[in-house]
Amino acid sequence: MSERTLILMRHAKSDWSNDEADIDRPLSKRGRRQAPDAGRWLASNIDSIDLAVISPANRARSTWDLASAALGDYPQTRIDDRVYAASDSQLLDVVRALPNDVYTVVLVGHNPGIEDLVCLLTGEQVAIPTSALAVIEFTGSWSSAGRSSAVLTASGRPPTGRPPTSARQNEAGRH
Repeated sequence: MSERTLILMRHAKSDWSNDEADIDRPLSKRGRRQAPDAGRWLASNIDSIDLAVISPANRARSTWDLASAALGDYPQTRIDDRVYAASDSQLLDVVRALPNDVYTVVLVGHNPGIEDLVCLLTGEQVAIPTSALAVIEFTGSWSSAGRSSAVLTASGRPPTGRPPTSARQNEAGRH
């Protein structure tokens, strides 16, 4: 059985000062400062990311652009219309459809779907404010997500908790 790591990321703080359609809202100044912090945490704590699945909303795409700039290796990125304003069950469908040749995936989306998906997968309720991450690990195929136990290993802005298994194994190997 393969270990999978799902990193759920809520978009950074958006700017509500203009009359753009919701999908077109840009990041606020605070959001443009926050998003790179999430990227630096990912670069320091996640060995590699195979795929990023991003909501088509401007604020989600901009969040990922700023966060991923901190990564050494830029992962394959896919804009997925299903992620925009999705519920937990809709996001779970996206996760279950992920290709099995990827092991670590970042999904950048919106609340309440992101928080609700964490709870659906792990049974834990955590707050996912803007630019926050939730790192979830489970064993099996992506299509089995939600049907087997999953563990929330870190969450917050920047995340707190123990690093994901792959990062812990690398730390152990350095001693």
